[in-house]
Amino acid sequence: MELEKTLLRKVGEAVTRFKMIRHGDRVAVALSGGKDSVTLLQALLLLQKRAPIDFTVCAFTVEQGKFLRPIEPLGQWLKEREISWTYFHDRPSLRLLDEQPDHGCDLCSRFRRRAVYQIARELGANVVAFGHTADDFCEAFLRNALFTGRLSALPPITYSSKKEFRLIRPLVFVNEELTSRFAGSLAAPVIPCGCSQRTGTVRRSLRDFFGELEKEHPHLKENMISAMGNIQPQRLLDTRYLNTEAAGMEEIGGAFPIITESSTD
Repeated sequence: MELEKTLLRKVGEAVTRFKMIRHGDRVAVALSGGKDSVTLLQALLLLQKRAPIDFTVCAFTVEQGKFLRPIEPLGQWLKEREISWTYFHDRPSLRLLDEQPDHGCDLCSRFRRRAVYQIARELGANVVAFGHTADDFCEAFLRNALFTGRLSALPPITYSSKKEFRLIRPLVFVNEELTSRFAGSLAAPVIPCGCSQRTGTVRRSLRDFFGELEKEHPHLKENMISAMGNIQPQRLLDTRYLNTEAAGMEEIGGAFPIITESSTD
């Protein structure tokens, strides 16, 4: 019960702070087969019963040919709990796997995004919920800073390009240690994806990096999540947010004076 209270408090904080779910919404949860998305689904079903607004929840899974075990146990688990679930075979993704078996994550994500919108449309959903956790936000933040030269992470709430769907990530304040324990308490079957088992990737390197640091700094990710919501742009290098007027400093011809040997005599 304490585990459930902690989870609902953190998810409720995210939903409220970022206005993720509103009256009359139909929320489609993207079930990847992993512990995070199962935790998200259960959390939203619990919130649905307690929230002061009315909204509905359904779930779906996109089959792209990368699950390492049969998906049927997950379907049976959902059926026993009378949870509405759609299992969608994405034919373009399956063809891609045959034709370009070594395709990258970006291409796979593009195919999945198209399938997600198609499913949400068929389900009559206006909100799609993804199971990205605080760990994913921290990894994305560090990956973008180190490899793309941008300070950005994952948005907790955004919209599809045509504003057809609101896209939300209610587990932004929930770490994977909590989702692992909660999913375990549900006895939910976990169906791993082959992509999650890959080694030698930037994501895996960052996970190992965080794992080592957290041995001595257990609240590291909590601090990073807090930092993402406590930006001080005037302390960074983006001139759009800096006061570049050199108050009290003389300028010659629009530039700072050049100090030479003669000028220091």
